[in-house]
Amino acid sequence: MGQNTEKKSNEKMIISANQPYFFPFPGFFYKAHLSDVFVILDNVQFPRGTTWITRNRFKNNQGTLWMTVPVKKKGLGLQNINAVRICHDGRWAKKHLDSLKSAYARAPYYKDHLSFVEGLFLSRFDKLIDLNLKIIRYLMKHLRIDTKVVLLSELGIQARGDQLLIEICRKLGAPRFLAQSAAGKYLDADRFKAAGIRLTDFKPPSLVYPQLWGDFIPNLSALDLVFNCGPKAHDILTAG
Repeated sequence: MGQNTEKKSNEKMIISANQPYFFPFPGFFYKAHLSDVFVILDNVQFPRGTTWITRNRFKNNQGTLWMTVPVKKKGLGLQNINAVRICHDGRWAKKHLDSLKSAYARAPYYKDHLSFVEGLFLSRFDKLIDLNLKIIRYLMKHLRIDTKVVLLSELGIQARGDQLLIEICRKLGAPRFLAQSAAGKYLDADRFKAAGIRLTDFKPPSLVYPQLWGDFIPNLSALDLVFNCGPKAHDILTAG
């Protein structure tokens, strides 16, 4: 929520939740902006297939630049997100850092965030969750989003699916749960209603802002927005 906005009473409190993505896209932060409490789903099952938790998109002179963090899976079976460990074999971290430097060296606000990016990729995080939370908190700060962030693992809730989201709302005393409209078809509105929780949806805004390297590419990592727009990134994001 905006820094000068008075927080809502419990009767109007809005909760939203999301898995801890790697360098999330602006819609992730827009959802947090619309919420009073943003819950990071850190101890749910790590997806088996490709996932935004380990990869995201940036932009260079060739177009879309994908970056993926390698993680340890072999022989570990099903893991919760907060148990997943980063694989430090090879030179992927230096490669990612060099790619970002090459892609964004001409961005207007590149130097403002260079020390963070360098420190991030030169550090050897053991767990993926620690890397992703470091990124999320940094981008929230520079997008000026002061919504309270809570980890699911801190709430002591044992549930799955819709019931997990309902129990989160109950635990935090919130009567409203916010979900992206595209996810609505996966949620049982009647179940939320029966629990006394109002299910509300939203559509992330289609942001357009100055970018390097030719035609605009939507829904890149929010780092692209911050590199290119700096202090104006907040207004661009929240205008949606």
